Amino acid sequence: MPGDRIRCENGTLVVPNRPVVPFIEGDGTGPDIWRASQKVFDAAVQKAYAGKRSIVWKEVFAGEKAFNRFQNWLPEDTITAFKDYIVGIKGPLTTPVGGGIRSLNVALRQLLDLYVCLRPVRYFKGVPSPVKRPEDVDVVIFRENSEDIYAGIEWAAGSPEAKKVIDFLQKEMGVKKVRFPETSGIGIKPVSREGTERLVRAAIQYALKHNRRSVTLVHKGNIMKFTEGAFRDWGYALAQNEFREQTVTERETWILGNKENSSDVSVEANARMVEPGYDLMTPEQQGKVRAEVERALGLWSTHGEGRWKKKLLVRDAIADITLQQILTRPKDFDVVATMNLNGDYLSDALAAQVGGIGIAPGGNINYDSGHAIFEATHGTAPKYANLDQVNPGSVVLSGVMMFEHLGWQEVADLIVKGMDGAIGAKTVTYDFHRLMEGATKVKCSEFGDAIIKHM
Repeated sequence: MPGDRIRCENGTLVVPNRPVVPFIEGDGTGPDIWRASQKVFDAAVQKAYAGKRSIVWKEVFAGEKAFNRFQNWLPEDTITAFKDYIVGIKGPLTTPVGGGIRSLNVALRQLLDLYVCLRPVRYFKGVPSPVKRPEDVDVVIFRENSEDIYAGIEWAAGSPEAKKVIDFLQKEMGVKKVRFPETSGIGIKPVSREGTERLVRAAIQYALKHNRRSVTLVHKGNIMKFTEGAFRDWGYALAQNEFREQTVTERETWILGNKENSSDVSVEANARMVEPGYDLMTPEQQGKVRAEVERALGLWSTHGEGRWKKKLLVRDAIADITLQQILTRPKDFDVVATMNLNGDYLSDALAAQVGGIGIAPGGNINYDSGHAIFEATHGTAPKYANLDQVNPGSVVLSGVMMFEHLGWQEVADLIVKGMDGAIGAKTVTYDFHRLMEGATKVKCSEFGDAIIKHM
C-alpha cells in the first residue's frame, strides 16, 4: 500500500497514518542492525495502533552500498528523498578515504541544515557500566551541528592557502601569536548569534515541553571569549528575551534567594553575597554587579517569594569542569546546550557511563523545517558484518527518538518498555553478555525478538 508524505506547516509536523520514511541500512554491521531494528519498529507500531497506522519504508543509498551501485558515496536522489520526506533514519556509514566528502554524516547535516545533534543519554537497568551509579545519568544534549571547527574551514600546514591566511593575520591584523607560522595548519572557528540562538531556543523548548529541570550552557568561554564566550552570552540573552516568564538564571536565584532570606538586604549587600570578590572590583565592575542585582529584583512579582523554584533553571558551566562533574555529580545536568566539539566529547563520555555508544541513539534535526535524520552513533564495525552478532540498540533507540519526533509516543514507549524488559531479563548480545553474570547471549536478530516479546 503506498504511503503519504510527512509535511511541515508553520514549524509543526503533519504526519499521515502511513508516512513514507526513507532509511539507509548502513555499512558493515548496518544490514544486520537494520533488519533487527525495522522488525522492532513495525511490531511496536502494530501493537500501538492495531493496523490503523504503519510506516512505509523507502530504502535510499549512501556509503559503500551506494558507491558499489552508483559510483557515488552520496547520490543526489538520497539527499532529495530526505528533503522531500522530511524524516528519515540511518545506520552507520563508512567515511570515504582519499578526498571528496570527509564525512557522509557531516555532509547530510550540512546539506539539510540539521543544526541540532540531539543525544539523549539514559541508563537501562542491568546494563554493565564502569561507574558506581549509572542510574544518576539522565541527560539530553543539544549539540550545535553546523558551526564551530566542524564547519571544515581549514588549510594544511605549508599549503599556499595556509601561508596566505597566516600572512594576512600577521601583516593586516597584527597577530603575533602564531608560534611556528611556517609549519602551522590553520583552522577557522565560526560561531554566530543566529546559530547559537536557534540551538538554545530548541533546547529550552524541549526542556519546557518535557518538564525538565534545567538547561546548562556548556562552553570554554574563559579562553575563547568571542566564540564560546559569546555562545554563553547569546544563550542567556535568548532565554531572558524569549522565555522570561518560564525561566530563571542561576545567579538570579541567588539574588532572589538573598532577598527572601533577608527582606531588608540592600542592593550592595546582595551584590557582595553574589560576587565574593566585589570589594576588589573597580567601581565600574561593581556598578555592573549592582545593576544585575536590580534587574533580578525587578522580577519579584513573577519570580519572587519562591516562585523561581518552579521555573526552568538556565545556568552555564565550563566544558572541562563539566567533563569532571558528569562523573562526580551527574544529577546536576539535565538538558545541555553546547557547541559542536564540546558536544562531541560530552555525548560519548556520558554514553560510556551508561553502557557505551553501542546503545547510544542520536538525531540530527532542524526544528524550523521539521527535517530530521536519526542515526546510530557508533561505527560500522566491518569485522562483524553479516555475522548477526552486534547490538542493534543504537538504531532501535534512535527509532524511539524518531517516533517521538513524529508524535507517535505510544510506539516510543513500547520500544523502551521492550528494551528495558529484554535487558532486565539478561537476554543480551555479546557486548553486554561478556560483562554480565548469568546472562543469555543472543544474536542481533534474537535481541530484536526479545525486545518485541517484552513490549
